[in-house]
Amino acid sequence: MAYTTINKSTDYFNTVLYTGNGSANHTITGVGFNADLVWNKNRGGTDDHRLFDQVRGITKYVKSNNADAEVTDAILATNSDGYVLANAGEVNANNGNFVGWNWKAGTTGSGTTTGSGTGKAYSYSVSTTSAFSIVKYVGNGTAGHQIPHHLGVKPKMVWVKSTSHATDWMVGSDELGVGNAWDKYIYLNDTASVADHPMWNDTYPSTTTVSLGTHSYVNENDRTYIMYLFSDVVGYSKIGSYTGNGDANGPFVYTGFKPSLILAKRLDANAGWILFDNKRLGYNGGNYWVDPQNFDAEITDATGMFDQLSNGFKIRSTFGSRNTSGGTYMYMAIGQSLVSSNGVTAKAR
Repeated sequence: MAYTTINKSTDYFNTVLYTGNGSANHTITGVGFNADLVWNKNRGGTDDHRLFDQVRGITKYVKSNNADAEVTDAILATNSDGYVLANAGEVNANNGNFVGWNWKAGTTGSGTTTGSGTGKAYSYSVSTTSAFSIVKYVGNGTAGHQIPHHLGVKPKMVWVKSTSHATDWMVGSDELGVGNAWDKYIYLNDTASVADHPMWNDTYPSTTTVSLGTHSYVNENDRTYIMYLFSDVVGYSKIGSYTGNGDANGPFVYTGFKPSLILAKRLDANAGWILFDNKRLGYNGGNYWVDPQNFDAEITDATGMFDQLSNGFKIRSTFGSRNTSGGTYMYMAIGQSLVSSNGVTAKAR
């Protein structure tokens, strides 16, 4: 687990709410940095989730809720405090309410993949400070294909999607089971429980690479893929798991910081992903949330119920995708900056 020098978490992750105007060149501000990954959703409409990144080109997106190949549309450009939108209704409908989750990576480069089979071109953007990396690569169809990630630490969660073909999102994580967690996977775009497959070559990621098997969803020869990688940073981000108790007085999950984003999924049974943040009515007892695996509008009823506390979160719901008795759940949380009584940002630890 890396030690952080992050004094201001919003330098690396920030959620922005905005209202669409239906016109081209609509500029969104308040991000606070030039975003390398933008995840966008229409809060009030049944529009797809859209993920844009700088490594593929910020005008291109893939959808978290389906298997479609990459599309070019919607974001025209980014700047030091936000982005400029086209008139596409999915991200800029007139008077529509939208949310954008934004990550900064920043250090870019390119090279050739290693390991078994033919080396292929890859490019990347990485922040070793916030332990977040974006990698675009080409598959080689050979088990043991090594994809460099440049984090300098072992990633604890990896998302992969083919950009050139219609394929499901594959998610690998240390939290997917006892024993070798990396002989398993889940989908980002589906509710299915954990399944076994040598997707990751039955190999834990190293501090330098992710090893791939031969599955076409991650390593078909000459297909292009995008990979997003996350790891723990003390006081800023944590990937972990908890066991449900089936009670409205649910388990407390320690993160070491007050969460600004929580992404969670039940592992041992079919259940949807849930995504909360601290901007969309992030108040305890009535959090608004969305399902990354479908295009439904934001849910505003009381079934959300995650208390976001100073050092973690507590589940206040018996809803199956959050807190079934004996159920196993994986989560990724990102923290808020700590602020002292005189208003000066304090160092998160």
